[in-house]
Amino acid sequence: MKRKSVKKSIVFKKDAYRRTRGGYSRLLELSCEGCKAVICLYQKDGPGMLKRLYTDRMIPESTRTAKQLVCEHCERVLGALITYKKEDRPAYRLFVGAVAKKIVKSQ
Repeated sequence: MKRKSVKKSIVFKKDAYRRTRGGYSRLLELSCEGCKAVICLYQKDGPGMLKRLYTDRMIPESTRTAKQLVCEHCERVLGALITYKKEDRPAYRLFVGAVAKKIVKSQ
């Protein structure tokens, strides 16, 4: 199976959310745990587990609009769109064991 790559020149967002989470970011390549197909790149701020994906930090932008985060390859549902109340931001709440993460070196 060929892996679809979504890498390109990426600039990290430097906003208040990043500062409140420790001031550093990592770029993660997220893939479906079931079929290993790449879903998107994601800017993760600070330490800790990945529980939700804020839509403004997902690349490509086409992954940001659906009510559910679904793998395009195997059609497995990976997460549900919510509004995170603490920050009043749209995010996908990830289901446990739904995605695999790999740290990508920024270019």
